[in-house]
Amino acid sequence: MDRRFRIARVWSNRELRRLAPLFKGDIVNVSAWDDRDKEGGYYKDYFTQKNQYYLTNYSGDRGLQGKENEYFLDLTQELPSELEKRFDVVFNHTTLEHVFEVRKAFQNLCLASRDIVIVVVPFCQKQHGKDMYNDFWRFTPTCLRYLFQENGLEVIYEAQNQDENAAIYLLFVGSQHPEKWRQLMPPYKELKECGDWIGRPLYPPGFQLLKNTLTRFKKALVNTKN
Repeated sequence: MDRRFRIARVWSNRELRRLAPLFKGDIVNVSAWDDRDKEGGYYKDYFTQKNQYYLTNYSGDRGLQGKENEYFLDLTQELPSELEKRFDVVFNHTTLEHVFEVRKAFQNLCLASRDIVIVVVPFCQKQHGKDMYNDFWRFTPTCLRYLFQENGLEVIYEAQNQDENAAIYLLFVGSQHPEKWRQLMPPYKELKECGDWIGRPLYPPGFQLLKNTLTRFKKALVNTKN
């Protein structure tokens, strides 16, 4: 995987490994493909206190796998009644940017959960998409807070990676019962300046001055020789 994408994926996996053991019950990875974490592991192994683990997928070139505990789910349509409040934790990693009807998709994630929704989305990333999986959206922390709020969930955790020259992901956790998690989750800190690296000089202080001085020196040498 390209370094610019890999750094954000490794960061989000590290965050998930830290948080996932807190959650119990029935867990579902929505639009999961085959659940691989792109580091040689599987997300199901992150949730060490799970009761049952499920996948959902949509038909297409990266669609249904025919695996045990796998559901067909089109996030742009009404949620099937049998999936309403079916899971204790709904987890979704870097899918929402590919769904044009993003508010409907987010609503379905929340409707499927009895409590927790975990999403990982790009704040900043190279446009990526092919065939039926187009690339439509990038998300800010404010956007995610509003999406959770309009679906009756409160954000109980939010984080970003802060790597330069790499994709920036956001990881948010929302809950229908936030009071239950206040003593269990890491302290909640609201992201204030997501992407504050944008606009910083690419070179360290003084580098450009040194570069300009060397350029003038080379030109002077050339003129002397001539």
